Amino acid sequence: MSTVKSFRVLPGFNLTLGYTLGYLSLLILIPLSAVFLKTAELSWSEFVAVVTAPQVVASYKLSFGASLLAAAINAVFGLMLAWALVRYSFPGKKIVDALVDLPFALPTAVAGIALTALYAKNGWLGQYLEPLGIKVAFTPLGVLVALVFIGLPFVVRTVQPILEDLDTELEEAAASLGAQRWQTFRHVILPILLPALLTGFALAFARAVGEYGSVIFIAGNLPYVSEITPLMIITKLEQYDYRGATAIASVMLLFSFALLLIINGLQAWTAKRTGRDR
Repeated sequence: MSTVKSFRVLPGFNLTLGYTLGYLSLLILIPLSAVFLKTAELSWSEFVAVVTAPQVVASYKLSFGASLLAAAINAVFGLMLAWALVRYSFPGKKIVDALVDLPFALPTAVAGIALTALYAKNGWLGQYLEPLGIKVAFTPLGVLVALVFIGLPFVVRTVQPILEDLDTELEEAAASLGAQRWQTFRHVILPILLPALLTGFALAFARAVGEYGSVIFIAGNLPYVSEITPLMIITKLEQYDYRGATAIASVMLLFSFALLLIINGLQAWTAKRTGRDR
């Protein structure tokens, strides 16, 4: 009895796996390993002294705190923007949809300069905010604004395809059963969108943590006030303190990995609870 050999477009598993591991090693694993190996040249007491210096700790608080807050803001307003783009027709819709991708195309340094020009004391928006006592440029608030700007597309573009595929008959069925709009959104729509929303949140957070170009101009870089951690790493590198730079970078990596692991766990839990992993 003859057997028919199945045809596969892609090469065998061993070759594919080997290529994938080699590619990941060159681009990700080897550079990350170099960070930890260079950090290992420090003694434990030297490592602790570098990563717990008051100025560095202040930069951790600003970078991670602003990144989490910016990602949360983008999760809310990114969902609203995606909803408007998918569910409604309005003049200039295509222009708005194209502008969502502007932070992707715009060089980060240009974005930082533009935001500084807008929110500076004599800027187009800053001149109206300054009399109200709201200072944006050269403050932590300016850092937050920049991180919101560069992170918004991640949420919109992650949630938008799910909304486009969402069957409106589910909402109609909920309405026919007497559910109010908020109840329909909370119990029908949100559980379906939540995994994608968490993914967008994680992507926006990951981008914000390591952002440098768009933040450096509007932050003002005041020690203990508006200094971000990537700036501390750059400063160490300019001083040829490579071990100190990699020590700070390794702390950022560990914190980021831990937070992303938590977010991925929430995604898996949400997908399992809603039955979308089947």
